[in-house]
Amino acid sequence: MEKSYQPELFEKELYNSWQVQGLFTPKVDTTKKPFTIVIPPPNITDQLHIGHAYNNSLQDCIIRYKRLKGYNTLWLPGTDHASIATEVKIINQLSSEGLDKDKIGREEFLRRAYLWNDKYGSRIIEQLKELGCSCDWSRTAFTMDEKCSKAVKEVFVKLYNKKLIYQGSKIINWCPHCKTALSDAEVEYEEKDSFLWHFKYFSVDGKESLEFATTRPETMLGDTALAVNPTDKRYSKFIGKKFIVPFVNREIPVVADNYVEKDFGTGVVKITPAHDPNDFEVGLRHDLPLIKILNDDGTMNQNAQQFANLDRYVCRKQIVDEMTKLGQCVKIEPYKHNVGSCYRCNTVIEPIISKQWFVSMGTLAKPAIKVVKEGKVKFIPKRFDKIYFDWMENIKDWCISRQLWWGHRIPVWYCQDCKQVICQTETPTKCCKCGGTNLQQDNDVLDTWFSSALWPFSTLGYPEKTADLNYFFPTDVLVTMYDLIFFWVARMIFSSIENMGDIPFNTVLIHGMVKDELGRKMSKSLGNGVDPVPFIQKFGADTLRFSLINGVSIGNDMKFNASKVENTRNFMNKIWNASRFVLMNCLDKTILPLEKCKLNLADKWILSKLNNLIKDVTKNMDNYELGIASTMLYDFMWSEFCDWYIEFSKPILYGTDDIARQSNLSVLVYVLDKLLKMLHPFIPFITEKIYQDLPNASGTIMNQTYPIAKRNYYKKQENLIEIVKDAVSKIRFVRAENKVAPSKRIRLFISLSLDLNPQDITAYIEKLTNSTVSYVNDCQENGASLVTTLGEIFIPLGDMVDVEKEIARIEQEIEKANAELTLAQGKLSNQRFIDKAPVTLVEAEKQKVQHYTEIIVKLTEKKNNLVNN
Repeated sequence: MEKSYQPELFEKELYNSWQVQGLFTPKVDTTKKPFTIVIPPPNITDQLHIGHAYNNSLQDCIIRYKRLKGYNTLWLPGTDHASIATEVKIINQLSSEGLDKDKIGREEFLRRAYLWNDKYGSRIIEQLKELGCSCDWSRTAFTMDEKCSKAVKEVFVKLYNKKLIYQGSKIINWCPHCKTALSDAEVEYEEKDSFLWHFKYFSVDGKESLEFATTRPETMLGDTALAVNPTDKRYSKFIGKKFIVPFVNREIPVVADNYVEKDFGTGVVKITPAHDPNDFEVGLRHDLPLIKILNDDGTMNQNAQQFANLDRYVCRKQIVDEMTKLGQCVKIEPYKHNVGSCYRCNTVIEPIISKQWFVSMGTLAKPAIKVVKEGKVKFIPKRFDKIYFDWMENIKDWCISRQLWWGHRIPVWYCQDCKQVICQTETPTKCCKCGGTNLQQDNDVLDTWFSSALWPFSTLGYPEKTADLNYFFPTDVLVTMYDLIFFWVARMIFSSIENMGDIPFNTVLIHGMVKDELGRKMSKSLGNGVDPVPFIQKFGADTLRFSLINGVSIGNDMKFNASKVENTRNFMNKIWNASRFVLMNCLDKTILPLEKCKLNLADKWILSKLNNLIKDVTKNMDNYELGIASTMLYDFMWSEFCDWYIEFSKPILYGTDDIARQSNLSVLVYVLDKLLKMLHPFIPFITEKIYQDLPNASGTIMNQTYPIAKRNYYKKQENLIEIVKDAVSKIRFVRAENKVAPSKRIRLFISLSLDLNPQDITAYIEKLTNSTVSYVNDCQENGASLVTTLGEIFIPLGDMVDVEKEIARIEQEIEKANAELTLAQGKLSNQRFIDKAPVTLVEAEKQKVQHYTEIIVKLTEKKNNLVNN
């Protein structure tokens, strides 16, 4: 081994070796139990960020653990085409060349998109390899590859034929910047400061008015009614009457509808059916016209008349100004409310009537809710199933069409001759109704999440009945963040049940968000994002991985702290140095199996502690409590193995008893071997590197067996060493407190309170405290007396200090204190000082007198004790 831990010398070499050996690529083997994870596919626009590093470190930790436990493990990787995000990238690229998508046409646009994927799609894959991810790269999938595309078409046609996919005009979320529809899950809401504008409309005869409030004044141009509650006596006389919408001079009725809360606001609500989901429902009930007033880019259309072509917010300001001039603006009050924005570009969305494709969710949601309630799919931590239920039990039909070019084009064709709608997986050559060949495919593409919802089975070959699909599906655990529960997790569950007749996975492991040191979400606008690659290059992948997992409670957000990465590097150094110490002592030595070793007390202690560690770590790993398991391993490796057991071993290793030395070395190697295997899922590179140098190592650590705990393993000896450790720790504390040099040997007088053989423990205490131990019935006075589980321990004062030097030092301290005391007393005896000095200053001098007097008394007492010792 190299003298120091230098991960750059072996991490890449080891990873390449693993790949060449095909260690990440499982074969279908019905004699072994499979364990499958499908990676949450990163977007092809992404590069590795600290959230990816955390998420994938967790997955790799789990898959490596299961591999060591004997499972036939598949961690299936891949990337997502990310319709909106990628299209924005291509549009920006075109813009830099003075082009736009309409100029170059759909075919050229898609060609550029695939070139983008070829250039950047594999970027994050290569970075995941740097992190040490043991994915089966031979099975890498892409949401728009031939296999996944076939699955998308199959599922769409199947749901269409079952009338679970339909086309209709509804209120959808529209992004004026991306110029596409969004599902509810793609809208992020944030409370923002705004205003509530109170306007009034006059009746047709101008004699009466009704006041209402709105947060979107510009939408009044699309109003087709005013609504009141049918039980509100204040407005019963207005029901059926007509009022005028200013500027467009539209006569609109007052309708009675229970949607209106009579105790909220004025009790009057403006109804804009084409621009509000609740108003849309009111419009259906009262057969109101739908008047759309916005263009796709967020400007006002011709229905806005004098405000046509204005930006929506410019129009808002002009509407308010004009209503004020007309005397119809009653008041304006500050108002906080939730505003929805596009999750990709942060543009404020517009609810708008639009003809789109929808998935009918009523039928699909019920079985997906049931499997979670019955525990067939478990959320860890369990509290996250509430988010799932809240979403699924109130779910709306899913808008799946997007007005983009990059993505899975909807497999629907329209006959231009007879208007027949054709939905099938293959491109039709003629109309199934009239035989005509004038067919046009739907221009829209599917929501990215539609293909991602099929990920657990489309990646394994669906709709073909492949060997992979039969063997590796259902998958076992999904590792993702809480913000994807409704985006992705819920959709995978109902899609899998509908298309495969089974759940997609049995466990959903939810981790928190990685935030900056101040607890803020990382974002481009704040400039607080963290690139993990420099940390990998500087400290090694193992260091970064362990720093992200260690001590982090699953499901909770974590703050990324660069100092934690640096501190974790110290842990890697500790492992390296301890392993090097063991291996250097193993040179030319035969390592015995445990049953042939002559075990001493410390050997039995470490084996018992190791046995408990195996049991506890295994339990936590099985429960996916990786943060707890890693902390247990950290503490054991650092403290029990390095700080204690290796120190217990040194007298034997440096001694003359060859049999004892060989046994002790064998135990050291045995314990190190087990620790490396348990640490391997967390820190794969360093554990593999050290394992290769172990005596009797066999092949790669990845193919070894995870340690198994035994029963009743040297519990009595474990307790005895723990008692010794307690005594040693307290003795060391007294030495440090009294600044006793490590090289100075002291005497210990021990009055045992336990029935034990002193010969079992004396050597350990003497070695670890640099002392000579004597056993007595009663401890002496005039020294340090320690009460421990072992018994009372006395350390003579003279053993801890050089009496003559200490007396001389104390006399110097007394002399200094006397000088300060004399100075303070001199000021207080000066009447001029007393008369002119501030009261606080006089009081301070009095306190000095008291303080130094007490110090002199204490120092004199300490000196006398030393003189009389």
